[in-house]
Amino acid sequence: MTDAVAIDGIWRAHHRVAIDVAYRLLGSLAEAEDAVQEAFARLARERVDEIADPRGWLVVVVSRICLDQLGSARARRETYVGPWLPEPLVAVAGAGEDPADRVTLDESVRMALLVVLEQLTPPERVAFVLHDVFQLSFEEVGEVVGRTAAACRQLASRARRRIEADEAARFEVDPAGEAAVAERFLAALREGDIPAITAALDPDVVMRADSGGLVQAPRRPVAGRDTIVKIVLNGFRRFPGLEIARATVNGGPGLLVRDGEGTPVALVALAIGGGTVRAVDMIGNPEKLARALRRP
Repeated sequence: MTDAVAIDGIWRAHHRVAIDVAYRLLGSLAEAEDAVQEAFARLARERVDEIADPRGWLVVVVSRICLDQLGSARARRETYVGPWLPEPLVAVAGAGEDPADRVTLDESVRMALLVVLEQLTPPERVAFVLHDVFQLSFEEVGEVVGRTAAACRQLASRARRRIEADEAARFEVDPAGEAAVAERFLAALREGDIPAITAALDPDVVMRADSGGLVQAPRRPVAGRDTIVKIVLNGFRRFPGLEIARATVNGGPGLLVRDGEGTPVALVALAIGGGTVRAVDMIGNPEKLARALRRP
């Protein structure tokens, strides 16, 4: 079997897991795909027949590429105007490809969790994703981050504590309960029912708005439902005739907001727990919004 045939087989067998790892590490599907392409370019320079575990080799190499990128990404995001949110995976009825055809959608890609992962150091993020999500041993994680297994265990432990401290980011998911709250919240928004909007929000709900400085939005996270209700009301006043539809964002409940002319103005991921909305993560940056909704 030629190397080209072997690489094609590895692509078909393991491309999906490579994308899954890279997206969870980088928070951008485009950057994840670039990282995976680079990994396969490196594979083409190897003696493929001497690689005993192609999947493991690919995961380690993709993770190393992502680790290198995370350092520069953190520097870029420090100069970003307002909160930076991961680029979402969105499915809207009648809007083209299902993101599940490209990335495995589960609790580990929920927007609220990815937001917390952005707050970790690159080694913490890699250790957590590879060990807790993909079940790699700490010895294998050490191959990626260049540390001992014991050090990697500590990295993952610190990451886990950060995640557990954020109720919206935890892995527990109740799909039926989420759907009921999301429908109630959507109906309240469509009707402009302020008491119902307020009731759907947790008292300590947090809103993060990713505008990139290109549209008007809070430039810091906002907490408290009374404040967030006021922001929603201001949005209704500024954009009369808003159309709000259900969307699936990173495998969880979300909303797609269009202006009176049908142009998307916001994509919202909702973190729901305990019967209320606990976090509202809104993509308003027109460039990021266009990429998320573009049909391939």
